[in-house]
Amino acid sequence: MTLTWHLIPFSALTVPQLYAVLQLRSEVFVVEQTCPFQDIDGHDEMALHLLGYAPTGELAAYARLFGAGVAYPEASIGRVVVSPRYRRFGLGRALVHEALAAVGQQFGPQPIQIGAQQYLQVFYESFGFRQVGAGYLEDGIPHIHMVRA
Repeated sequence: MTLTWHLIPFSALTVPQLYAVLQLRSEVFVVEQTCPFQDIDGHDEMALHLLGYAPTGELAAYARLFGAGVAYPEASIGRVVVSPRYRRFGLGRALVHEALAAVGQQFGPQPIQIGAQQYLQVFYESFGFRQVGAGYLEDGIPHIHMVRA
């Protein structure tokens, strides 16, 4: 399945786009992962938002991107999520590939740091990320910091 990608600063998101983003993040990070946490964390305004739309027009994949010095000293990618309805199409790989390309285009070639759920370590290593430091718990879920040089 091929998605249509849009990279949008917060101030240019439409109300329906923002609603779809928040709905998807809540569906996966709060409900599916049974993890009550404050998803709306005050960082969205500083992010570029990568939205991947299915041919049906539904938001199928999403990530937010930051330049260096915002979330981490390095550029970063976060809130990486694929809708449960679209997971069987390998869109996680497409999303990370698109996010890495967008970081390079928007901020230039540089290291990228992520805070990854530990069970996804091998997945992110396939993109060149390597664990840095010890693991940690975030909202009760094991995470690791990873950097891609």
